[in-house]
Parts: sequence; structure tokens; C-alpha cells
Amino acid sequence: MTATRSHSNHRMSQLVIHNSTAYLAGQVAADFSADMKTQTASCLAKVETLLAEAGSDKDHILSTTIFIRTMDQFAEMNAVWDAWIADHGKPARACVEANMATDQILVEVCVIAALKG
Repeated sequence: MTATRSHSNHRMSQLVIHNSTAYLAGQVAADFSADMKTQTASCLAKVETLLAEAGSDKDHILSTTIFIRTMDQFAEMNAVWDAWIADHGKPARACVEANMATDQILVEVCVIAALKG
């Protein structure tokens, strides 16, 4: 089966669909000057948009990897995550502290999801 790639540039695609599974590239906030809660909400909004485009949603997320600049902000990120995923299926999840591409990026969210139907 062929993979479908969307929002691609010379380096990567934001969304790849293969065998009824959607793979999202790491999503970062639209505004790097924002605080952790705002950046997390922005990342999750981008995830939702890409999932909808793929024909999926939060209930179909299989796995999530979250990278945060510092574990000192783990609780702030989790507060936004917990509210976002509260009434939905809980995916497998990992969260790790990581050096980011720039110092202003506080969080990055990667998702793998099943397609609906």
C-alpha cells in the first residue's frame, strides 16, 4: 500500500498516512514566546487539525511522544494535556526532557493514530 504524504517540504511531511494509520510530525506552538500552557494548547490544536484532515480524532490516538524543554514544567504541560484528553481514549504516552531546536520551544508533541472506520 502506498503512503500518502501531506504538508511536505524538502525535509519532511507533517502528516503521513499508511495502512489506516496516521503519523504526525512533531507539532510545536505557533508562538514560541508563549508560556508552557499556551504552547501546549497550540501544539494540541495543530494535532487535532491534522488528525481531522487524516480522518481521525483524539479517540483514535494510539501513541503520543511529548518532548519538553525542562521537567520543571511537566505539571503545566500535563494540566493542558489532561483537560484535552479527559473524555477520550487514553493513548500510550511517553514524555521526555529534550533540547529543542530553539530555546523558545518549550514543548513538541508527536502522534500516531488509527484512522476512523
